[in-house]
Amino acid sequence: MKKSAIFINAGRGPVVDEQALYDALKNGEIAAAGLDVFEKEPISADHPLLALPNVTAIPHIGSASTETRTTMIKLCGANVKAVLTGDSPKTIVNKEVLQ
Repeated sequence: MKKSAIFINAGRGPVVDEQALYDALKNGEIAAAGLDVFEKEPISADHPLLALPNVTAIPHIGSASTETRTTMIKLCGANVKAVLTGDSPKTIVNKEVLQ
């Protein structure tokens, strides 16, 4: 990565080597990080990443709005109905398993 890169992880914490990320940030190998998920959650208050000035960390609650949660439950219901009636779910990731 370029030294100007900003690393963002809002997916899954365990996909990131947090020690390597810490080292890269501390040594200026990358510019900054924005983190929404961590290897162990909740992250401890004394986690080394939280002490770095070039890290922005937020709790993994990006989907916690009423609107988003309502949409999620409707989608879940639609997917259950689709499967029970012999259709494919709208948000299937691994389509090959249905073939």
